[in-house]
Amino acid sequence: MQKSHSQGSEHIRDNIVSIATHIFSKFGFKKTTIDDIAQKLGKGKSSIYYYFKSKEEIYKEVINREMNILTGDIQKMVIDTNDHPTDKLRNYVLIRMQYLQELVNFNEALKNDYLQNFAFVEKIREKYDRQEHTMIRKILQEGVDQDVFNLKDLDFAAMTFVTAMKGLELALFIKNEYSMDELKERLDEMLRIIFYGLVKR
Repeated sequence: MQKSHSQGSEHIRDNIVSIATHIFSKFGFKKTTIDDIAQKLGKGKSSIYYYFKSKEEIYKEVINREMNILTGDIQKMVIDTNDHPTDKLRNYVLIRMQYLQELVNFNEALKNDYLQNFAFVEKIREKYDRQEHTMIRKILQEGVDQDVFNLKDLDFAAMTFVTAMKGLELALFIKNEYSMDELKERLDEMLRIIFYGLVKR
């Protein structure tokens, strides 16, 4: 009986988070209220507060789940494959950017200065940065092991690559300088610059 009650509670929590994900995506964290979520759920505010203490706690669960989707799928679709290291890096950038475009709440948490005021957002960002650095470093290590990349400091190289991707985020999502199609067209040139620099060899 206890197990059934627990499963029922988890189902309701999942439903709240799913609905909140959609509402946060549409209106943003600041404009969304617990009333909005409760109304869409067809329940009173007290029902929401039974499962979550605050709007911030719901949002934390939303962006945590979106981050886990992104990192989990990248792990399966890029890191765990037998692709060539340069293909892995290319796929990493494409999949990462496509997912950030779709995972609106997580993307907003990464770039919105207002949300930096929340400690839980900063912790999620830091966790994602560590995971991203680890995944990129693993690809670079494979490239070194296969004699594809000539790198002396893998941690610095991984940091450089992650920094370059954050620059692409700025161009894609904030300044709207590129569309995803344009990114795909220019990605090989961007990677060539990252791999080989600007100096003629």
